Amino acid sequence: MPALDARLEHESQQEEGGSPRQVKAALRAVALGAVAERLGRQAVGSTWCFTGFLASPRNAKHVVLHIQDFQQDQFQGGS
Repeated sequence: MPALDARLEHESQQEEGGSPRQVKAALRAVALGAVAERLGRQAVGSTWCFTGFLASPRNAKHVVLHIQDFQQDQFQGGS
């Protein structure tokens, strides 16, 4: 079964307490099967919206996003 390990990065400006705030985050992710094959064909640095679930690997202190589907992010224009 195809498998893909990825690092997803997010950067945006959000409003918190009435003030703008720059937000940056990085998250480990995995995709399996057909989703991994589709994701592997996408350009590095392109913008996507992912759905899936978060899980902590055994004996780990971080979470991993298990990608179940994705589509081009319409808010960012897909760049």
